[in-house]
Amino acid sequence: MVSDAGQTDSLDASLGSVMRAQAPIHRLRPDPIDDATVLTLLELASRATAGQRRRCEFVVVRDPDIRHQLARSYRQGWSVYRRVLHTRAGDDALLEARQWEADHFEDVPVIVVACVRGRRPVFSAIGAASFYAGVFPAVQNLLLAAAALGLGGAASTIALWSRWATRRTLGLPAQVTPVVVVPLGRPRGVPTPAPVAPIGNLIHLDRYGHQPFRGRAGYELPSGAPASRITEA
Repeated sequence: MVSDAGQTDSLDASLGSVMRAQAPIHRLRPDPIDDATVLTLLELASRATAGQRRRCEFVVVRDPDIRHQLARSYRQGWSVYRRVLHTRAGDDALLEARQWEADHFEDVPVIVVACVRGRRPVFSAIGAASFYAGVFPAVQNLLLAAAALGLGGAASTIALWSRWATRRTLGLPAQVTPVVVVPLGRPRGVPTPAPVAPIGNLIHLDRYGHQPFRGRAGYELPSGAPASRITEA
């Protein structure tokens, strides 16, 4: 448990240092997380969309039976998605981490389901972007705040592969759409961020393909830094 004073000190850490240290955490301990910590995280998450017409809402899942139902949906979706991921990524460590998460999903102490009121527009790309705009900034705030407090998690949509099943499990009304699931817990081991390519390689000035900053980085990990992995404690 993190004390209120400890929470304040941790959350006052440099935002840049938290961002650079952040890594998706798929292996989490079952240690409980108190309500005060969860409320602090969600309060900070909600700040990302303050003032917007459509804001993110959160379903916090602690009940073992509901966690089990979400875990069952996760494993059903993962049984299909892992074949696609294996073909595209070919990263055995990533596949192992996701498989571990699928096998232990119901053991996570807190699962946050981020939702938004309304139905996703089917034919309008602009409408869809507007629809999701109230969710993903809040989820990123949630993950950054969790990392600052020594917690971990990773946003996923696999557990929502059947929205009908998710609605039934969570008792969601028809006008509320589940968008993403974030399991939260204490990491098993010490997370290390993945090395990143120079940011200049991802920047195009004025027109795509014009990259005058190529090879330049605003921040670089030390030479030989390991890829994002969790070392088992």
